[in-house]
Amino acid sequence: MKILAVDVGGTHVKILASGQSERREFESGPTLTAAAMVEQVKALAADWAYDRVTVGYPGPVLHNRPVAEPHNLSSGWVAFDFADAFGQPVKVMNDAAMQALGSYRGGKMLFLGLGTGLGSTMIVAGQIEPMELGHLPYRKGTYEDYVGLRGLQRHGKKKWRAFVADVVERLVAALEPDDVVLGGGNAKRLTELPAGCRLGDNANAFVGGFRVWEPKTGPQAALATLADESPSTSELQSPRP
Repeated sequence: MKILAVDVGGTHVKILASGQSERREFESGPTLTAAAMVEQVKALAADWAYDRVTVGYPGPVLHNRPVAEPHNLSSGWVAFDFADAFGQPVKVMNDAAMQALGSYRGGKMLFLGLGTGLGSTMIVAGQIEPMELGHLPYRKGTYEDYVGLRGLQRHGKKKWRAFVADVVERLVAALEPDDVVLGGGNAKRLTELPAGCRLGDNANAFVGGFRVWEPKTGPQAALATLADESPSTSELQSPRP
């Protein structure tokens, strides 16, 4: 089984197939439709062999389908038939959940993706729980307004880092995770990680995209295997919004 993992972001779409070592990417943005995304992915991966596709989607997903249009892309994603467009079996999951699964080492983990917005996922008791924490109110806007790309551009790196530290502290106090992973493209801009956090890697999104296709043995067994530091896992339940 060869898998193509597609990480759809607000500024770029990144792809990697199992067995390949170099990811490829193209720009996304507010005019990108689902159909255009698939067309560009298929063209970019034309010389790669794959028979399964995982799409990391920047929004809530239920029963393998987006349930809300993305904030930073064009519309038309909710009703789109990804499997038909790719001509292959497709699993669609929240993009933060995909990177969280690839980052997971065990316990109760909170993943925060510092990218165009603020992605958020927890893995608890054998379940992946994607969340939309970025849209919760904070100061004069939302968490995403301050620690997402808009906040970085508006306030500059120094203030943005202070906002990240404050937001992480608030979320850790509320959710009490055992492990906190800071991922996303802007995590590398942090000069110092908040206490108890470790730095993620965008490449973990591809790891998560590959892991969801491994043989079914149940979500509890999958996470138990990961907690034992084995590279194997199994298909987890579809993420909930």
